[in-house]
Amino acid sequence: MDSLAQESAIAADRADIRDAFDVWVRVSAAGIGGAALQLATMHRLLVQRKSWISEDRFFHALSYCIALPGPETQQLSIYIGWLANRMMGGIMAGGLFILPGAACMMALTFGYLTGGDSAMGHAISLGIRPAILAVMAEAILRFGRHVIHNSWMAALTSAAFLAAFFKIDFSLVLVASAAVGICAELAGFHGFARPSADPAVDGFDQRRGTPHTPPGMRHFTRSLIFWLVLWLAPPIILVALLGWSNIYAQISLLSGKAAVMAIGGDYAAVAYAAQQVVSSYHWLSAREVQDGIAMGEMVPGTIMIVTQFFGSVAAYRDPGLLPPLVAGAFGGLLATWMTFCPCFLCIMVAAPFIEGMRRHALLNSTLQAVTAAAVAMILYLSIWFGIRTVFTDVKTVHYGGIAFDWPNLASIDPVALVLFVCAAIAVLHFKVGTVKTLIGSSVIGLILLMLGFAG
Repeated sequence: MDSLAQESAIAADRADIRDAFDVWVRVSAAGIGGAALQLATMHRLLVQRKSWISEDRFFHALSYCIALPGPETQQLSIYIGWLANRMMGGIMAGGLFILPGAACMMALTFGYLTGGDSAMGHAISLGIRPAILAVMAEAILRFGRHVIHNSWMAALTSAAFLAAFFKIDFSLVLVASAAVGICAELAGFHGFARPSADPAVDGFDQRRGTPHTPPGMRHFTRSLIFWLVLWLAPPIILVALLGWSNIYAQISLLSGKAAVMAIGGDYAAVAYAAQQVVSSYHWLSAREVQDGIAMGEMVPGTIMIVTQFFGSVAAYRDPGLLPPLVAGAFGGLLATWMTFCPCFLCIMVAAPFIEGMRRHALLNSTLQAVTAAAVAMILYLSIWFGIRTVFTDVKTVHYGGIAFDWPNLASIDPVALVLFVCAAIAVLHFKVGTVKTLIGSSVIGLILLMLGFAG
């Protein structure tokens, strides 16, 4: 009888794994258009349709992932995959979330390196960039309605946005937001805490137990050693063989730093990496970084895949003994490994402890305040991308000890503005899907090329 029950449990687990595989493939394929759209897609599929996880538990996991360094969308997929199907589920969710985007980014990067300066490349860029801006706007509006759940969260998000706009370091904004959440809860003010749902509605608690979630030092130690060795092996080997100044060692070190130091999620990490490759390493120009970000918005997965673009371009231009395209592929894959491996490390090591504190009021208030700051950063980066799409001349203005970006209003690109308005109407009013919008905009860019407006 016991063996029959065990066989039934194994069969159920296999069925769950197959179902999970299908779901994470859909999440990955739908994740075009940036962090806000990806999070909205995950919420719709995993909370509203599949009921795998409750609203309360979803946003608790999201708040924790946002507080970690690196891309919160990747970490959230690993977190939920781990909750559903243990370590195998986390690896599958995280792997499927990133692999399609990595493959697409590699193809786009090769096309960019071999023909990105062609008239065709400029025409596609002309059509796609305004469409991506419209998709980002729709996703922020949709996801923001779930995250900003009261006026206090809206106020904190607004304050964090203003701080980001005036170029205050985002790590300081994040720390300050966390401090606000802590002080508010200690003072007995519960305005930031998300209203808790009834635990009985939690999808996991309803369908099956989660005996793997309680924390333990044995699990902590084994996971820490395994993932740390897996992550750090490439840069250690490269530095030992080639030295610190070799381009591949530099790519691995920069990508690792971007993953660890850029607290606040996808866009915070992209901002750090972009600033480094332009100002510190001089691998790319600011315009090339914008092109890379545009491609990152086009592919499935997380915008952090743009680090692959940075690594590929850097290695392609300094290939050493390798053929340039081979060097570009190796540099891109190396950057991808160093960027996303820490996501598995952070979740697999610490998630059991965070799960155990899910009902802790002080932690919840702090994480919600951090979430508000991260939403502000996503909004700021979207505007940063937007003004550089619609205007051709954007300068940093310094005034009275503060700095902010401001476009030259005379440099407005009327074609880009019209395309953005049309794409926004299609997405917001007519509910046209992301893929159709991007393809349609690319076709319009090609038509404009033939009519002499692009190229």
